[in-house]
Amino acid sequence: MKKNRSFFLAIVAAAALATGAYVAWRAHAPKQAGGPAVQLLFNTRLPDLAGQEQSLSQWQRRTLVVNFWAPWCSPCVKEMPDLARMAHEFKDKNVQFVGIGIDSAKNLQAFEARVKVQYPLLVAGYAGTDLSRALGDTMGALPFTVVIDPTGKIRLTKLGQIRPDELRSTLNAL
Repeated sequence: MKKNRSFFLAIVAAAALATGAYVAWRAHAPKQAGGPAVQLLFNTRLPDLAGQEQSLSQWQRRTLVVNFWAPWCSPCVKEMPDLARMAHEFKDKNVQFVGIGIDSAKNLQAFEARVKVQYPLLVAGYAGTDLSRALGDTMGALPFTVVIDPTGKIRLTKLGQIRPDELRSTLNAL
């Protein structure tokens, strides 16, 4: 009888351990591939600074770093040089950086005339906030960065100025 009870307790303990491990894994796992927010992003078409409409789906099979920003956002402006350097660093590694501006085309063009950015800047206006919220920016604040892997899984979301080492670590892992 004692043997059966010990065996039963061992089974219960193993099941509890497995359940705990699964719950912890799910809490930290990236969002599912092809989720509604990612599909919304890839279905979006926005004008670039020259007024040419661009489909975000053109970068669907690449690792995509999407940075929501505005020229009036001090942390956004501070992180731009780091993002530009990283875009150059990862350009031959199937990684595409894209900036989605939450402002008017005129204001974004004026910014880009002063600060050259070596990756596409798209104009979303204030409606871009809805897109960033769908991707996980629950506060609707800026800057907000999302990394999506080539399979469509969100691998990183960051509200606030992103640290280059944090972004580099995520990109190198992919």
